[in-house]
Amino acid sequence: MTTTTSVNKDFEKQWEMITRGVVDVLPEDEFKELIRNAIAENCPLRVKQGFDPTAPDIHLGHTVGIRKLRQFQDLGHKIILIVGDYTGMVGDPSGRSATRPQLTYDEIMKNADTYQQQFFRILDKSLTEVHYNGEWFKKMSFHDVMGLAMKFTVARLLERDDFEKRIRGGIPISIHELFYPLMQAYDSVAIKANVEIGGTDQKFNLLTGRTIQQAYGIKPQCVLTMPLLVGLDGENKMSKSLGNYIAIDEPPREIFGKAMSIPDTLIYNYFELTTDVALEELEDIKQRLTQPDINPMDIKKDLAEHLVDMYHSSGSGKTAREEFERVFAKGQLPDEIPEVGVNNFENWGLDPDKLYLVGLMAKSGLVKSNSEARKLITAGAVYIDGVKITDPNCEFVVAVDEEKILKVGKRRFLKLCR
Repeated sequence: MTTTTSVNKDFEKQWEMITRGVVDVLPEDEFKELIRNAIAENCPLRVKQGFDPTAPDIHLGHTVGIRKLRQFQDLGHKIILIVGDYTGMVGDPSGRSATRPQLTYDEIMKNADTYQQQFFRILDKSLTEVHYNGEWFKKMSFHDVMGLAMKFTVARLLERDDFEKRIRGGIPISIHELFYPLMQAYDSVAIKANVEIGGTDQKFNLLTGRTIQQAYGIKPQCVLTMPLLVGLDGENKMSKSLGNYIAIDEPPREIFGKAMSIPDTLIYNYFELTTDVALEELEDIKQRLTQPDINPMDIKKDLAEHLVDMYHSSGSGKTAREEFERVFAKGQLPDEIPEVGVNNFENWGLDPDKLYLVGLMAKSGLVKSNSEARKLITAGAVYIDGVKITDPNCEFVVAVDEEKILKVGKRRFLKLCR
């Protein structure tokens, strides 16, 4: 994509690109007028999206909106990213059936660091402003907070489907959750947003932004909602908490392998929402998926290769595809397997003469915790030299001049030696 420094003068091109793949354009006539004025005055729109770093790393679900932001940039508009260091501590109640666990500020900021590193794998940094909403919230007095609260009613807040469902189900709603849409809305006041985008589950929050901007004497933003990307489980929105995600910073083999695990019914959806393939190619993919003599797995491999190339060096998708076919179709080992030996074991506080499998998996980084290791072992997802291990208390020894291959799941390998 080519970065522009002035507003594209072609209204039809702007409208087609901005509205491609979106669900809601609100209000449509007002949005068209906003674009026409931006063109006439050569004044870029301030287009906002917020991200709460409640978990590390950006995943493909996030990129649906970020790629739309990039399209705005290519049309000459200014992108304003809000990293929710304060809203993240509250937790967005959208789509939640219970109160989110509250993170500490240090946890939020650690996660935010990964977002800062990954935003610009898609966006042009020179056309992007990044703000932490703590910039304004930490300066607000209690009087200011009460002033914000006075600008919206409880009745409006309780119109939210998720709040209504929780009330009917007798599930508690904490007072701080009611402040979340007001806080997100105030972000739009602070940066004077012309446009805000978000997933369809954000519609209430985005429209609240219009109300709060008006209350502060600011022209209300227009709103775009984007479809939600279904995760690898084929049922739920892609989410770190559900583990059904593909992070853009994962190694090529992980991105490829995870993409191959999506249900066939989502292949077209992923091409449409997460890649930059042309409309003509999308139509061809749709047609091929209906043909009985076409194996969907071949199209899925094309998708996986494309995704790897988007977030890694050119050609890395082809390499990941070849390795996938060799490892999974032919049952062979990857070309490169991380190797650990006595020095590693001792540094990790492990006894090389009696290795405890759960501890080894956690210390080596194959899994995040001992509990995750136990679950995988019990589920039959762990092998040593091709032998399935199902005992979480398994201990073993690696003899001198011996190598053992530890396999966890379908894509994680470790070579153990003395």
